[in-house]
Amino acid sequence: MTAIIDHDAYIAAAPERFQPALQHLRTILRRTLPEAEEMVAYSMPGFTIDGTVVASYAAFSKQCGLYLQAGALSEHAEDIAAADLKATKTGITFSPSRPIPDDLVEKLVRASREHARA
Repeated sequence: MTAIIDHDAYIAAAPERFQPALQHLRTILRRTLPEAEEMVAYSMPGFTIDGTVVASYAAFSKQCGLYLQAGALSEHAEDIAAADLKATKTGITFSPSRPIPDDLVEKLVRASREHARA
């Protein structure tokens, strides 16, 4: 990918098969974080509240990722496992054929916002 200046450019530069999933994720993040500002840092689009990154996302060659505050992921580890998704300390990987369920994204993002405020 070339230098990314905003979310639209990031999604347009992502592999075509990931673009609908990334756009859908962005829509959920915008709806769940209406007070957040969109930003791009480290070539990855995300959302900040009061200067703290609450959520970001990325596309790679074989999968996509959603990145949140570590506490949000550990708090909902059982929900992530129940959805049969893989998580690291700060992110969850998924594919368009096996996306993160919308309700789980919303739950994780709300928790990430709370952890960012703490």
